[in-house]
Amino acid sequence: MRARRNLSAVLLVALASACAQTRMPPEIEARVRAIGPVIDPPKTAAIYAPLHPKEPYPDVRVTRDLKYGPDARHALDVFVPREGAGPRPVLIFVHGGAFVAGNKRSPGSPFYDNVMLAAARHGMVGVNMTYRLAPQYRWPSGAADMGAAVAWVQANIAAYGGDPRRVFIVGHSAGAVHAASYVAFPQHWKSGNIGLAGAVLVSGVYAFEKMKPDKPEFAYFGEKAGSAETSSLPGLLEAPIPLMLVYAELDPRFFIDQAKILNDALCAQGRCPRLAVLDGHGHISEMYAVNTGDESLTQPLMEFVGAGR
Repeated sequence: MRARRNLSAVLLVALASACAQTRMPPEIEARVRAIGPVIDPPKTAAIYAPLHPKEPYPDVRVTRDLKYGPDARHALDVFVPREGAGPRPVLIFVHGGAFVAGNKRSPGSPFYDNVMLAAARHGMVGVNMTYRLAPQYRWPSGAADMGAAVAWVQANIAAYGGDPRRVFIVGHSAGAVHAASYVAFPQHWKSGNIGLAGAVLVSGVYAFEKMKPDKPEFAYFGEKAGSAETSSLPGLLEAPIPLMLVYAELDPRFFIDQAKILNDALCAQGRCPRLAVLDGHGHISEMYAVNTGDESLTQPLMEFVGAGR
């Protein structure tokens, strides 16, 4: 037990010394590389959980489990900096979970409060949302839930000091699929316009016809798994907002391939997105590192948001 505490202290010092860097500290990179190009939340959480603050958060006002729709999972948390005045840009975060799992927050865990705390630290209002899960709810339920959440933000975020004209969405993994589908399929825009100033897609899938579907895809898309009908790529090429693409060096290969497919297609139209490749990171660590001294994702994300303000 003492050895574990000492290791956590060493990692905290390493991150503190790297707070101005965009690359992860070598001590942590070695542990992430040891996990390899696989999706392993428990092992990754063991690295990063000790590096995050615990509630209560003194500099942030948190309002939990606000309802944006009728389902139990139509819920979101709002994080507002206690200091300064609005109106502030707004960051909506959409978690992953292979379409069948995941949540905006698990009690006792810092994830994904860490993304919201980073938003607040950079002067934004953070909105952490969850959504209905497969196989009970299938495509396009995710995009529909995105539409309902964005509509809630547009109607209510001013009361929390947020600026409805400067709303950005960040989706990770399955959350990136849902965010991309919302952007790509205008029928889910509740007010007739997209309601966003930009979208950040972190390690998602955008052209399902270009990959072999597996259990998560069959759970969410059913008989449409692997169909071009479900792909967001064509709609993203017509997106009325700036896009940012992110993938990790140690992502499973298909996430890297999908990011390159979308990036190349956008560049072919003269609309290259902001692209961030996170060296040394894996599929889970790229998000768990947010709000630590490792600014690998946070720095380019905030630069993208700043450019869109």
